[in-house]
Amino acid sequence: MDFDSLKEIVILYVEDELSVQNQTKMILGDFVKEIIVANDGQEGLNIALNRDVDLIITDIIMPNLNGIEMLKKLKFEHKKEIPSIITTAFSESEYLMDAIKLRVEGFIMKPINVRELIDTIYNIMLPIVQKRELEDCSFIVEGLAALIGGKKIEILRYIMNNLDDEHIFHGSYQDIMDSVGVSKPTVVGMFKQLIQAGILEKLKNKMYKFTNKKLIKANV
Repeated sequence: MDFDSLKEIVILYVEDELSVQNQTKMILGDFVKEIIVANDGQEGLNIALNRDVDLIITDIIMPNLNGIEMLKKLKFEHKKEIPSIITTAFSESEYLMDAIKLRVEGFIMKPINVRELIDTIYNIMLPIVQKRELEDCSFIVEGLAALIGGKKIEILRYIMNNLDDEHIFHGSYQDIMDSVGVSKPTVVGMFKQLIQAGILEKLKNKMYKFTNKKLIKANV
């Protein structure tokens, strides 16, 4: 699994037991961009309504507002759909039917197995992250096509299709000229544009690093 895809997500973690909260937050912090903690459902609800949150992890039994009621209010009263994972003990089984009706994305039994929790977060968030990346890439590709157009988009495609595992292009101008059927000034001008746009970085003579990983995934 490539957990780097989780590096940009923000998690709201709602848990009233401080020892569990601190331990889980410390471990998850190595995998995600930010973890916002709340000590009960009401605090969690307020945060979810005022912050951009990608995923909610919540306990059930908590003071002021339990986790199920928090998710109900969020979904039905405030019309906010946020993927959610419920952490639950065997003694809380009477709440599980409500959780199923809410279409909660994941359930983790207590005591929390951190590896299981991380895998569940990954499985829930991966399609969402990939969709965002594709949307971002579509804007990049459209912008580049408008900027360079024609044969130059074929040069870009050739470069991207000939990168090594470290995203480095070792080919020559002549290779591109022969493959795409363009003149040397066109190739040289294209490389200058890509460097100025921050898409290519010149490492040394005839060696360039492709720095835009999102664009690589788009496969122009």
